[in-house]
Amino acid sequence: MALREADCQSYLYMRKNVFGRQLKRDANERKALFKNLLTSLVMHERITTTVAKAKAINSSADKLVTTAKKGGLNAYRNLEPQVNHDAVVKLIDDIAPRFTNRQGGYTRIIKTRRRVADNAPMAILEWTEQSSKPVAGSPKKIEAGKKEKRAQPKKTVKKVEKKTKKKANLPAGRQENAEKKAKK
Repeated sequence: MALREADCQSYLYMRKNVFGRQLKRDANERKALFKNLLTSLVMHERITTTVAKAKAINSSADKLVTTAKKGGLNAYRNLEPQVNHDAVVKLIDDIAPRFTNRQGGYTRIIKTRRRVADNAPMAILEWTEQSSKPVAGSPKKIEAGKKEKRAQPKKTVKKVEKKTKKKANLPAGRQENAEKKAKK
């Protein structure tokens, strides 16, 4: 039984023992994308991205927390290649202590809408345990800022009088009207 040419070509492009999602990127682009997404997740504690990207980094985020829970110098060294330095510090000092009683499942994916530009399904990736203090840009902090603005008295704006210029080329009747308006 002979294979057709089309079958041979599809056989060459089959994914055999290839782990993970490619997301139409080469290896270096994919590593950079995952590092940026994980850093954003740690720093902002909630990110909005596509469902495919959220699923791709979900397990990596859980592994970050597991490593950070161990603590120590070894945790710093193991986390440095995966996220930026500020994110490593926040992971070990702030995020990992939240999950001391939890054995896994540190993140959740909430499907939200479809992106207007290309109709891609979007999702929110966030930590299951929220922090007690509000994060910059979080709804609690924004609402607190709005209440402070409402409490302040409104500023009064003084109207500045405009000076009209006399135009020499106007007819006599219009020149008189312009002079009267200027006096008022």
